[in-house]
Amino acid sequence: MKIVSKVFGSYEGATVLEYSLVNDTGMSVSCLNYGCVITEINVPDRHGKVENVVLGFNQFEDYLDLSPYFGAVVGRVAGRIKDARFEIGGKEYLLAANEDPNHLHGGGKGFNSVIWKSEVIEGNEAVGVKFSYLSPDGDEGYPGNLDIHVTYLLNNKNELSITYEGDTDQPTIINLTNHSYFNLSGNIKRDVSNHILQLNNDRFLELGHDLIPTGQILSAKNTPFDFQHGRRLLTGIKSEHPQNVLAGNGYDHPLIFTEGDEHKIFLSDEESGRTLLVTTDQPCVVLYTSNQLEGPYSISGVKARNYLGVCLETQVYPDAVNQPNFPSVILNPEEVYYSKTVYRFFSNIIGD
Repeated sequence: MKIVSKVFGSYEGATVLEYSLVNDTGMSVSCLNYGCVITEINVPDRHGKVENVVLGFNQFEDYLDLSPYFGAVVGRVAGRIKDARFEIGGKEYLLAANEDPNHLHGGGKGFNSVIWKSEVIEGNEAVGVKFSYLSPDGDEGYPGNLDIHVTYLLNNKNELSITYEGDTDQPTIINLTNHSYFNLSGNIKRDVSNHILQLNNDRFLELGHDLIPTGQILSAKNTPFDFQHGRRLLTGIKSEHPQNVLAGNGYDHPLIFTEGDEHKIFLSDEESGRTLLVTTDQPCVVLYTSNQLEGPYSISGVKARNYLGVCLETQVYPDAVNQPNFPSVILNPEEVYYSKTVYRFFSNIIGD
């Protein structure tokens, strides 16, 4: 295994570096010290052909001007916070309303758009990068100095692990995730509508017209939101279910893992033979089928259009701080925030 780096661009007087992690089986992962952005994940198909399976840009300027959070770590809090406000201990905090009137993915300058300190990790079992960032008190409206570390590690099992750690000197809120758009066809040869998704989820969160959870937890049984036996993403894209239509004809929904079951997600593409297994310690995954990706730009030479990628954002429920029946996202000074998600790639499909 090895890790190499090169200059990818510059931002606010700092050098943007791209690190490429390479294992002994033909898999590689490239990432930036800007936003912890994953620019490429190259894995073999069933015939051994190695191709990129995430959406990204070839030049840094496109990440500044065009990127819908491609490959980035988003925070302090992933997802939307209603009316860009919340309370801790009776005190109200007002956040940046970057999706007016709501707060989205950490604000106008969230973790996705800052330079992180980086430390190369070269071990016998894995190679990677540890990214660190100190988010100051008042950053985008959040209280407390928050010290964050995000570690990417690649091993010879074709596993990419992402570990998130943090501590604060004041009560604050935190809910981190990675916003990679996966497309297992390789080099964006097809959209993801025929990808098959399977996970043990018996419930999902109802969204309002602002795409923020209403607080209602709905049964997934006999709906397009039941993935326990696997289903093509196309079923939700074509569905007339009011929640699919509301999300722009597809998914932008938190799926809740069944209690007592392992938090595993399988995503597969039959034609390429690639399968992605995601395991996480988080209670839900926000499934987003890039329903709003269409635009006047290209992604690695492919014209941007809807359904070119699928996001699997492992996290606590969105807007949890404003929903008393949701798990807490409050972090106190005496506590340590910790979360881990592992992405393992196979060159066969479920059932082979």
